[in-house]
Amino acid sequence: MAGWHYVRSGSSVAASTEVLELGRQVYAIQCASCHGANLEGQPDWRTPLASGRLPAPPHDESGHTWHHADEMLFRIVKEGTAAIVGGSYESDMPGFADTLSDAEIRAVLAFIKSTWPERERGFQEEVSRRR
Repeated sequence: MAGWHYVRSGSSVAASTEVLELGRQVYAIQCASCHGANLEGQPDWRTPLASGRLPAPPHDESGHTWHHADEMLFRIVKEGTAAIVGGSYESDMPGFADTLSDAEIRAVLAFIKSTWPERERGFQEEVSRRR
């Protein structure tokens, strides 16, 4: 991918320090207000709010982000959860297509993934490979 910088780390390819720093900055500005400064999500994130919508989930290993393939994660950030789930699903998660470039979206996802323990990273890499 043009503009992407990767380094080989063991048997997997990891994002470069520059990409991870960009992702950290984007996360702090665009994501942390809902998903938490430490990727912890909102309290009781599995329990619907009075609006019927779910609170923002954590993006650390205690959440479910690592269960999804790269392409699905990218689309959720770019288009918003409701656009991906479809039907009458409602979500407070907006799409960021008008706010973030594709490279910024991929950088924030690389940053989030860099915080996961090896087991979760490995699982998510395998799910992404199968898609």
